[in-house]
Amino acid sequence: MRVLIVDDERLARAELRRLLAAYPDVEVVGEATHVEQARQQVEALTPDLLLLDIQMPGGTGFDVLEQLDEPPDVIFTTAYDAHAVRAFSVNALDYLLKPIEAERLAESLERVRQRGHAQRASEPSRPTGTPLERVFVRDGERCWLVQLAQVPLISSEGNYSRLHLPGHQPLLLRSLSYLEEKLDPARFFRASRQHLINLDFVETLEPGPGGTLVARLRGGPEVEMSRRQSLRFRERMSL
Repeated sequence: MRVLIVDDERLARAELRRLLAAYPDVEVVGEATHVEQARQQVEALTPDLLLLDIQMPGGTGFDVLEQLDEPPDVIFTTAYDAHAVRAFSVNALDYLLKPIEAERLAESLERVRQRGHAQRASEPSRPTGTPLERVFVRDGERCWLVQLAQVPLISSEGNYSRLHLPGHQPLLLRSLSYLEEKLDPARFFRASRQHLINLDFVETLEPGPGGTLVARLRGGPEVEMSRRQSLRFRERMSL
């Protein structure tokens, strides 16, 4: 398990290194002290796990994650328990309160292993061009990782994109065109300038005005394809 420590306090980083030295399967590949450095280190070192402080110069740990195309697993390290509890109302990540206890760290590392990422440490890096599989999103006080295969619909909002999930519609700081380039083209189809649809969620197709197609997605939403994209869709599906 390749770990990157992100914390602006030298003593905190040193303490984490000391605690992690007890685990033969853990390698500390680097350290960062602020948001921009953390982003650069993640892109350069591709760690499996971030031990990420929340309060840092130049922004927060959440800002780091929002700038990453595909963040690794994250264990937040923070001195503010109330802030952490709010942040993880959706329990997709983990957090440790400072001063970090060895037993609590062991539990968190085991949680990461159980999710299968320890095996990833011994595998080759993912090839360039691999489709984007998940993104980190923040919706008010809630933060979580979204598996993009579970997103039925993505809509454009200027330079940003809205993920349409059951009960949640978080805004992602990426344009729809950017996502179109990064997503798996076998799964996502550009229905119009405003919409990307997940083909796995298409239940029915109906004729629309002017030769267009209207896709009804599982869960209810309907999306009208543009005339040009309707033609492409027909050609692709041999309709």
